[in-house]
Amino acid sequence: MATQEPSPPSSMESNKPGFPKKILANKLEDKHLCNCCHNLLRRPFQAQCGHRFCSYCFTMTVRDGPQKCNACIKEDIFEEPTSILKQCCAFPDNAARREVENLSAVCINEGCTWKGNIKEYELSHEEKCEFMIIPCPSCKERIRFNEQERHNERECPERTLNCKYCKEPFHFKNIKAHDEICPKYPMICEGCAKKKIPREKYVDHIKFCSKFRTPCRFHVVGCDMSVEKERIHDHERACAYEHLNLLLHYIMGMKVSMEGLQPQGLELAGHKLLDLHRSLRELEVRVSQISTTSIGPPVQGVTSSSSSLGLPGPPTPALPLPPPPAPVPTLTVSTSFTPLPSSVGAALELQLHSEKTKVAELGRRCTDLEVKVGTFENVVCVLNREVERFTTTMEAGNRQHRLDQDKIEALSNKVRQLERTVGLKDLTVAEMEGRLREMSATTFDGVFVWRISDFTKKRQDAIAGRAPAMFSPAFYTSKYGYKMCLRIYLNGDGTGRGSHLSLFFVVMRGLSDALLKWPFNQKVTLMLLDQSSREHIIDAFRPDITSSSFQRPVSEMNIASGCPLFCPLSKLDAKNSYIRDDIIFIKAIVDLTGL
Repeated sequence: MATQEPSPPSSMESNKPGFPKKILANKLEDKHLCNCCHNLLRRPFQAQCGHRFCSYCFTMTVRDGPQKCNACIKEDIFEEPTSILKQCCAFPDNAARREVENLSAVCINEGCTWKGNIKEYELSHEEKCEFMIIPCPSCKERIRFNEQERHNERECPERTLNCKYCKEPFHFKNIKAHDEICPKYPMICEGCAKKKIPREKYVDHIKFCSKFRTPCRFHVVGCDMSVEKERIHDHERACAYEHLNLLLHYIMGMKVSMEGLQPQGLELAGHKLLDLHRSLRELEVRVSQISTTSIGPPVQGVTSSSSSLGLPGPPTPALPLPPPPAPVPTLTVSTSFTPLPSSVGAALELQLHSEKTKVAELGRRCTDLEVKVGTFENVVCVLNREVERFTTTMEAGNRQHRLDQDKIEALSNKVRQLERTVGLKDLTVAEMEGRLREMSATTFDGVFVWRISDFTKKRQDAIAGRAPAMFSPAFYTSKYGYKMCLRIYLNGDGTGRGSHLSLFFVVMRGLSDALLKWPFNQKVTLMLLDQSSREHIIDAFRPDITSSSFQRPVSEMNIASGCPLFCPLSKLDAKNSYIRDDIIFIKAIVDLTGL
């Protein structure tokens, strides 16, 4: 039971404007054009004024309400209300639709050889052509439809990949950046050369790797050697003299720096000594007051002790004694103070000497600390300058690295584009070479000689099933005559499989088929030529006009018809003159009587 051919969607379902004019294989007529988009009508609608529009174009025109017909205005035939376009006053023009759908069409995509009518183009080819140019939904690059899968998997810079190490997704364009931060990325130890160390464990590895090279401990004073951890002690013993020399130069440099700061240090020390002198004077005055109050005359040891300390500055003048207290008229108060023994003065003098010694020691310690602080400040300043210089250098390097990466990415994209262009050009050249070879072998007199080289190899391919059949180039009975070709099975076909060479005649679809008489009814003679011109193998037949093989072709070629038992293979395996230099010749002669 024949299956019903699917029909296009109804007129109201169309969501596209007209077909491009380039798909039309024959002469373009104005009656087939839409009066809005000026392309070939797609689901034509006819307005009440008589003009035709694509369904989509008409719907878009009247979606905001009735509109004036521009075609009527242009043709100067505008007339109300006939020339007013309304949704309710237009109808699907099925006659025009059938007329347009039966027009011959070709595919407008470069490289596509599809041919048919507009109905077939819309149903089965328009949205499925492998040569159709479409934009990539991710990167917006224009690619062919048949290259979409390869582009999405291999070429699209916006495609998403999963890291083969940490399984995290990332964009292809960020692959290098991800590799630099991937915690599972395999690294190689520069010391022991161990491979496939995850980045997250690399730091722990080098801490204990005895082969990893680290800077010498004296690198802060100038040693620039990097030594394996297990040999660091050997290096320090072997280079002890050099290390001491570097350390000496470092200390001398620090000394020079300290001497540059000495005047400020001395001035500060002078101020502190003056403060200490004032403190000592106050302490001596208090001791003198205590002595005067208790025993009258000042303690000799106190005054003498101040001069014995050898401190600079003027001697302290003797203070006047305070006046005795006035007697109270009503009471006679007798003092009960006893004179201080000499041991008390000696104790006070020792205490004062001890305090002075402590003050002097504190002053010396403060001076030492100030010197050390100055030294460390200098070291910190030098280190800060080095850090700033290194940070600036690193930032400049990072900027240059990013610029280089951008340039490399741009160049890579250009190379890929050039490779695709070269690939397309190679395909075009190969196709043109094939057509050129086919045209050079084409004849237009009904006689065709087919030269088959590498016979042994091609026969082995036929036996193995890799290429059981071969087609010859096309030939014609005349320039505008029947188009034909030959089909050969080197290991036989049908009843001749494995025992005979099978040769068939094929009628092909040509450009002038509409001008020819059908069915094909010319006598065909097939020959395997003896290259010594003695005994050719010949078979001839006249076509069965009831067979579909000789009717007008509706596809590229009809079913082959001919001689499955054309030549026994045993005859070719034995010593013969049909095969010379691994080449055979097949000849076909079409009788032109009556053409």
